Amino acid sequence: MKISVGSDEKTVLTDFVVEELKRRGHTITLSGPLKGEAMGWPDVGEKIGMEVSSGRADQGIVFCWTGTGVTIAANKVPGTRAALCWDAETAKGARLWDDANVLAMSLRSTSTAVAKEILDAWFSSTPIKTGVDAELIQRAKKLDSKYLIAQQARKTA
Repeated sequence: MKISVGSDEKTVLTDFVVEELKRRGHTITLSGPLKGEAMGWPDVGEKIGMEVSSGRADQGIVFCWTGTGVTIAANKVPGTRAALCWDAETAKGARLWDDANVLAMSLRSTSTAVAKEILDAWFSSTPIKTGVDAELIQRAKKLDSKYLIAQQARKTA
């Protein structure tokens, strides 16, 4: 799987996650300080969101101090469904019930042991394909186009 990984800081946690992804056989693209680039959390979130939304990456992983900023920024990109996950159950649910395609973690509060559990849950879960949860995922995906159309209408008015 092609995974785009970005952070506004390079830390023990980011290094651990990158090595863990490589160990699992994923193809990794790095952004921000992980690649030696100075980038703030809005830029990291947007860049990883664009990588996933465009199909250049199958999924993304983002980090910032709280994890909230990169999640917000990534979710501004249509087609990106970033989920801030602080434990394995949240990661599992984000994949199952939300079809999240970008995993966000807090540099402040995520230990490497918890990060490994989060990655295990994230990669062992797939979105629900039938029933009410699948319908809810599709309704959420339609929000991208709904608000893009509204935004374009405001620009031309």
